[in-house]
Amino acid sequence: MSLYRNIVWFTKGIREYTKSGFESASARFDPGELEGLRLDNRRVMVTGANSGIGLACCKELVKRGAEIHMVCRNIERGQAARDAVIEAAGNPNAAVHLHQLDLTQTKSVFEFARQFSTTHDRLDVLINNAGCMVNELSVDANNLEANFATNTLATYILTETLLSALKKSTDPRVIVVSSGGMLVQKLDHADPMLVKQRNRFDSTMVYAQNKRQQVVMTEIWAESHPNIQFASMHPGWADTPAVATSMPSFHHRMEGRLRTPEQGADTIVWLALTPNLRNYPNGSFFQGTKFIHLIVSISCDLQTASEAYTRSALVKWPCGF
Repeated sequence: MSLYRNIVWFTKGIREYTKSGFESASARFDPGELEGLRLDNRRVMVTGANSGIGLACCKELVKRGAEIHMVCRNIERGQAARDAVIEAAGNPNAAVHLHQLDLTQTKSVFEFARQFSTTHDRLDVLINNAGCMVNELSVDANNLEANFATNTLATYILTETLLSALKKSTDPRVIVVSSGGMLVQKLDHADPMLVKQRNRFDSTMVYAQNKRQQVVMTEIWAESHPNIQFASMHPGWADTPAVATSMPSFHHRMEGRLRTPEQGADTIVWLALTPNLRNYPNGSFFQGTKFIHLIVSISCDLQTASEAYTRSALVKWPCGF
């Protein structure tokens, strides 16, 4: 990232991504848009559902009658989160299902999604929320860098493999939880994992690159599957366990100014519920309840990026193992 981009982005973040930014933006929300809307008979899958924004999403969506499928890596924390979601529903018989899955294991991601598609007649909403920021360079036996494997490749494999189940829904939606940090990253299709310069590994830059990749994948999916509504979004800077663990200095400096997990989940819930999503271009990037034009001075041309990314190895990655 250039110094200029860093300054512009951080200034924008203080103004828009914090708790005060949410409060300012929420004054422009239409409180009646989601009033009374229900998700009865709607099947929703949320990755990274055991804490933070993912857990907040599950709690809000189950209150509106959704059948929730929580995808978590740790079964004990996942079970505790499931109990919290059932409690939020106010109904001990609420349809809340827990699935254990390590998103760093690409073969397991494919097998899970394939089995889900076989055992369920459809999927209505997929929320790709899980993410990580591993601060040290870690490459597995398949030469996959840890952040790329979770943030980008797992999102790709899970979504691609669940497309058949999504297409059986009358109103299928895929929501990708990205980050505003991607605005300062140009897509590097020559080195998508950013590992060629191993002595200069920067987890913040890698994470932002992953989030850029997610946004471009979302655009490509929207073009390829117009009957499915795709959206990526920025949840703002939220106070979650993941942020506290991966960015302790930032978390400490921003103490008291970070959004709550519920505020971070607000746009995701809106995207899952709003009857007006088709009024926006498919594959849009959202911040709050407005979509963001991404051809701006601090970002690269997404059309060029999409063309380059389509040619990259990632979107040619086989979904069969």
